[in-house]
Amino acid sequence: MRMNRTLKTATLTVLAAAAAGALAALIVRGQIHRHRRDLFSPRAFRRLAALGHMGREPASVDAIRLLRDFISWEPRPALRDRAQAIVDRMMSEAAELGIAAGPETA
Repeated sequence: MRMNRTLKTATLTVLAAAAAGALAALIVRGQIHRHRRDLFSPRAFRRLAALGHMGREPASVDAIRLLRDFISWEPRPALRDRAQAIVDRMMSEAAELGIAAGPETA
């Protein structure tokens, strides 16, 4: 009887943790999508926040291409320079990983 109650408690705890993990994954995925969308926001502060988020992402061809589009679109030199610094970091990271992300793939 006592073992049965302990097993139920453990099962409920594991299920609650799995549900919390799934919910956290959905929230994070939504935030990533929102930050990429905010990269082209009419508000400069949102673009700066989106760049901060993009700067923490690992290098990927998609991220490099998106940032290159942003650099050609962005009217503010400070935000363009920040994006260029992120692209430079991602390009060196991609080179180390052997990912072809040069101008020929853009």
